[in-house]
Amino acid sequence: MRFRTRAFLLCFVPFALLLTGSFWAIQKLAKSAVRDGLRTSLRENHLSIARVRARSDLQNSRFLRVVGENAALKAGLQLLVSYPANAAARQTVEDQLQDLCQQMGFDFLMVSDSHGTPLAGVMRADRGLAPLKMPLTRSARQGLMMQGDKVYQVASVPIDQGEENIGELSVGERFDFSGFSTPAVLIRNGRVLESNIPGVAPPKVEAALKGCRGKAECDVRLGGADYISLAVDSAGPNGGYLLRSLQNVDSASGPVQSVLNRVFPMASIGIVLVALVCSVVSSRSMAKPIAAMISHLRKSEDTGLLPEFEKELSPIREMRDLTASFNRAAGAIREARQRLQGAYVEFVGSLAGALDARDRYTAGHSGRVSDLACATALALGVTGNDLDEVRVGALLHDIGKIGISDTVLQKPGTLTNEEFALIKQHPEIGRRILEGVHGFARYLAVVELHHENWDGTGYPRGQRGEATPLAARIVHVCDAYDAMTTDRPYRRGMSHEKALSILGEFAGKQFDPHVVEVFISVSNYRSTGGWPADLAALDHRLSAPAALAGMVKT
Repeated sequence: MRFRTRAFLLCFVPFALLLTGSFWAIQKLAKSAVRDGLRTSLRENHLSIARVRARSDLQNSRFLRVVGENAALKAGLQLLVSYPANAAARQTVEDQLQDLCQQMGFDFLMVSDSHGTPLAGVMRADRGLAPLKMPLTRSARQGLMMQGDKVYQVASVPIDQGEENIGELSVGERFDFSGFSTPAVLIRNGRVLESNIPGVAPPKVEAALKGCRGKAECDVRLGGADYISLAVDSAGPNGGYLLRSLQNVDSASGPVQSVLNRVFPMASIGIVLVALVCSVVSSRSMAKPIAAMISHLRKSEDTGLLPEFEKELSPIREMRDLTASFNRAAGAIREARQRLQGAYVEFVGSLAGALDARDRYTAGHSGRVSDLACATALALGVTGNDLDEVRVGALLHDIGKIGISDTVLQKPGTLTNEEFALIKQHPEIGRRILEGVHGFARYLAVVELHHENWDGTGYPRGQRGEATPLAARIVHVCDAYDAMTTDRPYRRGMSHEKALSILGEFAGKQFDPHVVEVFISVSNYRSTGGWPADLAALDHRLSAPAALAGMVKT
């Protein structure tokens, strides 16, 4: 993966994840806020209902005391207490209870003795008021009670005769869920008796509320929605009845979440676009200077040098420090390379000097050949590394003669065939000497092939024409010229004109004709004194091949 892509992802992905997490957290916070608001609202409603019930119970108790002072009811109750099995006495009390229910609109009236044992009672049915069947079920004094399959809200008051309590009067009203504006369930001993939650069967409600046992408040999951449940009436003296109200949290938080779902995506798109642009710009600002640095460094593949950065690649401090450090390192490497190059040139010169020192007649031969070859190469348009190949290759062209015996090299007379065969081995000996050193690999062709002839009659490979590299062909011509114009033990050196005449005669046979032509022009200009023999001065006077070409023509 590219650095720019990684930088973009590192900038954008965490922001996108943060945005997604923020949206999720905001939704949770909104739902939590709604849930807390619902709890508060339910508590306040329940407190209001409790206060209203307390006042209602107080009023009912006062009203019941008035009813309990009814003389006829007291008389009938005394008779029934004295004769509990007397049907006529029970009938009398039931008639009195029916009259009271009819007058006051009660759904349930029952009298009990002083021990709480039910004696007689009436209940409102579909066809009116009807006596309760004996034996009667003992009812709770306050709260909820069940008679048959109906649930009643019950309140009780004592009936006294003077200082003596003769019984108790219980009044009840039918418990109606229609009076609840919120979903509610009536539970007794963990079993749901009634429920007004739409679309949810009582068994499912009962299963969901199991986790709420013993808790005044709890969270419930019903029908795929979240509810808050609060106990309105707790279990206790009312016979295990519990009334719980429920509030749908999802329904209450729906409008808020709907607004969030509309607003947040639009805001998110804008924020994501801004984040995208910022991430692209940030990744580009990081990747661009690095890409520029890499592009700049690729130049070293061609030059072999670490190039220095001439301008700031980035305003980023770390990038400036990096380029500054790199420039210092490149400068140090360049200086070390220059020192190494100087040592290398000195070493090559030492090798050539050591070779020439073996024979006073050949002293300076390698240096002269190198100067002539460089001048000729410049006139042919050779520059840069190719010119360096000519220069150093010419200095080393006879290095293989180190392996030839001095008796053969310094023989004053004509060489025998066997001795000449030994001399012809010096190009291959020179190659074997140098090929083990990596730095001399560029010059092996000159050392090995500088005796190859244009017509293929040379040695050691017998190559023809341009199959021999240009550098080796140039050195071949210059080597022959210097050999002809210098004194040897077996002859005196030829004149400049004679040597050039011989070169021209063998051009196209032994020598490259074009190289000979250029060499003659160069050497004629040099012989007039206008051409410096020193190579450093030569490089100084001719900075371009075109300049040399102009001088040759003159």
